[in-house]
Amino acid sequence: MYRSMARDFRLAGIGWATVLICAFASHTSFSAQRAHANTAERIERVENGIPLFKRRDDEAPMQLNLTDLMRLHDVPGLSIAVIDNFKIAWARGYGVKEPGFSAPVTTHTLFQAGSVSKPVAAWGALTLVQSGKLSLDEPVNRHLKSWRIPENKFTALRLVTLRHLLSHSSGLTAHGFNGYALDSPVPTVVQLLNGEPPANSVPVRVTLVPGTEFQYSGGGYVVAQLLVSDVTGESFSQFMRTAVLDEAGMADSTYEQPLPQARAGEAATGTRAGGNPVSGRWHVYPEVAAGGLWTTASDLAKFAIEVALSKRGKANHVLSESMTREALTPQIAHRSLGFDVGDYGAMDEFGHEGDDAGFNAILIMFADTGKGVAIMTNSDNGYLVYQQLVRSVATEYDWPSAP
Repeated sequence: MYRSMARDFRLAGIGWATVLICAFASHTSFSAQRAHANTAERIERVENGIPLFKRRDDEAPMQLNLTDLMRLHDVPGLSIAVIDNFKIAWARGYGVKEPGFSAPVTTHTLFQAGSVSKPVAAWGALTLVQSGKLSLDEPVNRHLKSWRIPENKFTALRLVTLRHLLSHSSGLTAHGFNGYALDSPVPTVVQLLNGEPPANSVPVRVTLVPGTEFQYSGGGYVVAQLLVSDVTGESFSQFMRTAVLDEAGMADSTYEQPLPQARAGEAATGTRAGGNPVSGRWHVYPEVAAGGLWTTASDLAKFAIEVALSKRGKANHVLSESMTREALTPQIAHRSLGFDVGDYGAMDEFGHEGDDAGFNAILIMFADTGKGVAIMTNSDNGYLVYQQLVRSVATEYDWPSAP
């Protein structure tokens, strides 16, 4: 074929180099088209590969696609980024940013991450350990300036460390937070930790001997948030921007609370389980390390890839290989320093789920095989959709273990 092309091109005064360039370009174009077609086929299989759905025992199972499933559970919008071979294989938005309106969800639509904020925040705190400004096993009260963990009979036996805070083994209270309506007063971090008005959460206090038991504590992450600010002299959102978000390529993400008005148009509206929007579109979360990250599925996927590659010594834009490996090591139960690990039977698996008022999200990554997924939704019912969608992704991309 190429000889025939060359003969024709010579008659036209075109040399062999041009022939080879044209042939290579033709082959490359064909390969790109084939890869695009394969990706489109895989997306279609994921969308249509939702496991059989059964609402009641006396009802026949239904085969739903993703759009059907979202409609069934009143989930107006969803964003997904699928990870394969340590790269984002594809990302896509589905549905709308706000119920009753037509603006579509895109790959750049912002969602509240809920507790998926925690592992990203943990990576920020660990940069200070890596630089020697903090220690994982030194009592945090030595570095806290604007507030300190009150001492009691439990701290008399052992003091709270950063390792405890990041692994939910500090014994501190405040499981989670409800956030604040846009038109409501928002407490300072110190008011939050003391449970003082206008805080709507309990005081953050030690109720177990630190390091002895797992007790999920969003309050512990608020203490870590204050610790970072006290040590660096920066707001937590600004510190995270330079220490983690920029370094991991998370250009759309921010820990700013409230979300700046200039970015409101980029954000999805939170939706309650019954399908009604959250009053004011979303709540404000001053507990930013625990649940205040605004992000996209693609940015969460970039973060997961950064973590997985850093474990292999191939990225390390945020943490070194040794620091990453320590951070992913289980500390208590299935908790590492920020992530849940090994929840699905594979010890290289790390991830987290999250929910804020009107938002649900999940991040799952397998560090050794480079497979994973990030899914964000603007509904309290989002988990009912993403649980099924994750199974479809796991089947299509042959995960080493599946939820």
